[in-house]
Amino acid sequence: MGAMSTKELMRLMHKKIYEEKRDLFCSLGDGGRYTEKQKRFAFELIAEHGMRATARILRVPRRTVQRWCGQYGIYVRRCPSWVRE
Repeated sequence: MGAMSTKELMRLMHKKIYEEKRDLFCSLGDGGRYTEKQKRFAFELIAEHGMRATARILRVPRRTVQRWCGQYGIYVRRCPSWVRE
C-alpha cells in the first residue's frame, strides 16, 4: 500500500476530530430532545467554525441550529472572523 498524501492525511485527521466532537455532542444528550448542554456546545462550535460547519460536524439540520441561535438571541456573523484575516 502506498504512502498517503498530505491532503488525504489532513482529511482523515479532520474527520477524526469532527467525529470526536460529534460523539461528545451526543454524549451530552439523553437520547430525546436536544439538551441545554448540547445547545451550549453547539454555540461554542459556532463561534469557532461558523454556522454551516457546525451543522455539518454535529449532523444537525442547519435550520435547527439557526432556530437555537434565534431563541437564545445569539447573533452569528455571515462568516467567521478568521475567513477575512
